Amino acid sequence: MTNRKGLVAICGVVLLITSPVFAQQATAPNPLDIVPDDMPFDVPYGTAISLERAEAAIQASVAEVKRRGWKMNVAVVDSGGNLVAFQRMDGALLASIEIAEHKARAAIRFRRETKAFESAIQVNNLSSLMTLDGIIASRGGIPLVEQGRMIGAIACSGGTGSQDELVCKAGAAVIK
Repeated sequence: MTNRKGLVAICGVVLLITSPVFAQQATAPNPLDIVPDDMPFDVPYGTAISLERAEAAIQASVAEVKRRGWKMNVAVVDSGGNLVAFQRMDGALLASIEIAEHKARAAIRFRRETKAFESAIQVNNLSSLMTLDGIIASRGGIPLVEQGRMIGAIACSGGTGSQDELVCKAGAAVIK
């Protein structure tokens, strides 16, 4: 009788392991194991954005902020991550001065919108990204690309992430 119980137990384990639910969990591919054909975010750095163009991008962002009745800080860095222009609107959150600059630097250094870090942490649970120096997992930092080259980045801070992002896109639209 003991052998029969052992055989039944073994059969039960085999059925469990081969069941579709268990098999699906055990064989689900890790999205990080996918090897892309092209290098992601491989936009080359270009000549640094000029002060005139940086100010034009800021003006477009500020116009959008004013149209909506918000208060924000807007920063533009060059292709090396150095601050080129900055504007703090009256009444904008003081802590957002540094946040806007940080978002702009992260966008240019990592060659992607800062929203990518936010998504990686909140959607894909890649909290290990927070260990990297210079990361900020909050949308509102956007690289400025002209003729296929990154010339700088613009970032906004002071509102919600979605507000910051919307305002940045208005400024980034000036650079083409």
